Amino acid sequence: MNLIKTNKIAALVILMTILTFNILAQELGSKENNTEISLEIDPATFVFNGYGFHIRLKPQNSNHLLFGLGTYAMDMPDILIELNSNNKDKGWDVRLNQAYGLFGEYHFEEVNKKWFVGEQISIQEYKISNDIEEGNKKFSNLLLMTYGGYTWKPFSSNFYIKPWAGIAYTSKISGENNHGNLEYDIAPILMFATLHIGYTF
Repeated sequence: MNLIKTNKIAALVILMTILTFNILAQELGSKENNTEISLEIDPATFVFNGYGFHIRLKPQNSNHLLFGLGTYAMDMPDILIELNSNNKDKGWDVRLNQAYGLFGEYHFEEVNKKWFVGEQISIQEYKISNDIEEGNKKFSNLLLMTYGGYTWKPFSSNFYIKPWAGIAYTSKISGENNHGNLEYDIAPILMFATLHIGYTF
């Protein structure tokens, strides 16, 4: 990817971040107290030696919109690595080393209840190694994802469980996905599914 294209992507990410923080500041600074904040974790990331922390905000006077920020990391299980047939049985070990994302969701009934759709934009850093070569390499990519899911409140409280799945476009923006004579293939389209556990304050 050339420098001009990389700079355009970086400018877009910075602009979206500024707009998101502006919305957060306006909502949190409002005199009316019907803004809601939710904290979520992704348990699967902890199972795979990582973490997943998310904060979500329901703007004042909105029953359907949710905006958020998240950070996550994990060791990628072989089943996810080998979804791309070009990497299957090639000896790759892959870690999603660190990632930061912006999220926007529309909940059809009300926020954190039943069905929703969303959009995610993230910058993700991967660390790759291979059984054949010593050491590791790192690269970063941009991820744009459309997703949908369902929020379930099992105890009629502010606690909720939120399974979701999405389809994403990815593109490398920096770093190396070659390791010696080997190339880790970055698929432009990927699918992902997980669940979040959250609590609304």
